[in-house]
Amino acid sequence: MAATGLGRRARVRALGLATLAACMAMTAHAAPPDRDAIKAQVAQRHGTAVKALQEWIALPSIAAEDRNPAQGAEYMARLAREAGFQHVEVVDTGGKPGVFATLDAGAPTTVGVYYMYDVKQYDPAEWTSPPLEARLIDKPGLGKAVVGRGATNQKGPEMAFLTALHAIRDAKQTMPVNLVLVAEGEEEIGSPNIGKLVLRPDIQAALKKSIGVFMPMGLQDPAGAVTVNLGAKGVVELELVADGKAWGRGPSKDVHSSLKAMVDSPAWRLVKALDTLVSEDGNTVTIDGFPKPAPLSAQDRAMIARSTGARDEATARKSLGVPHWIDDLSWEKANERLVSQPTVNIQGLVGGYTGVGGKTVLPHRAVAKIDMRLVPPMTRDGAVAALKAHLAKRGYGDIAVNVSGGYDPTSTDADSRLIQAQVAVLRRNGVEPLMWPRLAGSYPGFVFTQPPLSLPAGHFGLGHGGGAHAPDEFFLIESSNPKVQGFDGAVMSYVDYLYELGSSTGSAAAAK
Repeated sequence: MAATGLGRRARVRALGLATLAACMAMTAHAAPPDRDAIKAQVAQRHGTAVKALQEWIALPSIAAEDRNPAQGAEYMARLAREAGFQHVEVVDTGGKPGVFATLDAGAPTTVGVYYMYDVKQYDPAEWTSPPLEARLIDKPGLGKAVVGRGATNQKGPEMAFLTALHAIRDAKQTMPVNLVLVAEGEEEIGSPNIGKLVLRPDIQAALKKSIGVFMPMGLQDPAGAVTVNLGAKGVVELELVADGKAWGRGPSKDVHSSLKAMVDSPAWRLVKALDTLVSEDGNTVTIDGFPKPAPLSAQDRAMIARSTGARDEATARKSLGVPHWIDDLSWEKANERLVSQPTVNIQGLVGGYTGVGGKTVLPHRAVAKIDMRLVPPMTRDGAVAALKAHLAKRGYGDIAVNVSGGYDPTSTDADSRLIQAQVAVLRRNGVEPLMWPRLAGSYPGFVFTQPPLSLPAGHFGLGHGGGAHAPDEFFLIESSNPKVQGFDGAVMSYVDYLYELGSSTGSAAAAK
């Protein structure tokens, strides 16, 4: 009896000490940081961080060209280790490798972070400075920016986030949250193996502990405004291929164009098939069985009205080089269409001879590179199935549909802790955020927001960049506009966001 009583008292005492230790840890993580000390470290690290960004840009990992996938993953892993992640692992996905890393700060809150280390292709002839040299260039009206492939999409914002981790550690401040990082090397080809990375049992279990997942992004426009996106469209990337051999008509090799009078053309067959996918003006999807988009809610329309009222239409048209919106729609109605409508877009058409002058051939093969943007309740698999069935029904079953990647659309609740923390940080920085129902671009957030994880997911970060997927891509380093943050300001936005997420009182809404 005495031994049993002593054992019970020991267990109670041990439980009490464990509870006290947990409370002390929670108090330490909830305590406000010495922000000035962190900011000083950010300033001190500025040159090192910018150089690190330039060196990262100099190593392009391009999934579409199978260029440097292993080197890109190892480099990403090295950056994570240097930033303080204790467990870092390169993960075989069956495609380009991913990276999984965890940073255990002993905090009560865990946050997921999504990275991509791959970038888009580029043609150096189209750039005013070499795309891999990451030169610092003066951008009129903006300030000094680093120009290079991947500068804004996404290496600039991602380096800013890693720099925030360095600065917190170097300032000897308590890391406010635990982090779970997943990085992929196939985002630019539609993330075909993202599930094999994120849903591996141990990685899934680590992410399941988080309150949500965010992707670093420079979200400020040139005037300093910030849009908080509550979702993103899905996407399917594919090729449609018309081939004389598969068709059983037309040539099996390129022949002289004079023979068109007696020989069928795979190129024209592809053009005719493409014409069935959209309306006469090319602006409305007409694929048979394509799911109908869900109508915008009153809340969605209100968000769009408020956002378009705060943004300048003329500036947007000028930056895009677009004199009119579809059907000459108003600014607000055009943005409603941007949010709510699916699209079938021709990225490129390739067939026969495309060099200097003419060659007078009848090509045996023609290819259309297509992307389809999806909105709820559409799914990647449903869209592909509808496209294949449509082509077969219209007599074009011989046209190959080669899907390279894609994923479903995604949505996140505005009341989630992940989003509410963003709103709080932005307001403290003097920015009243514009809420937006759905980003017109795409990223594989579905893997986080859908079961089995069912987590909030989104983007966050101050700073400004431009030219994603285009020549002269840039990320702002030193801003000439006090309302727009340069690199150091972007870094501090991540510091503030992490502490807001880790605060027991800063985010009133429960994680959803």
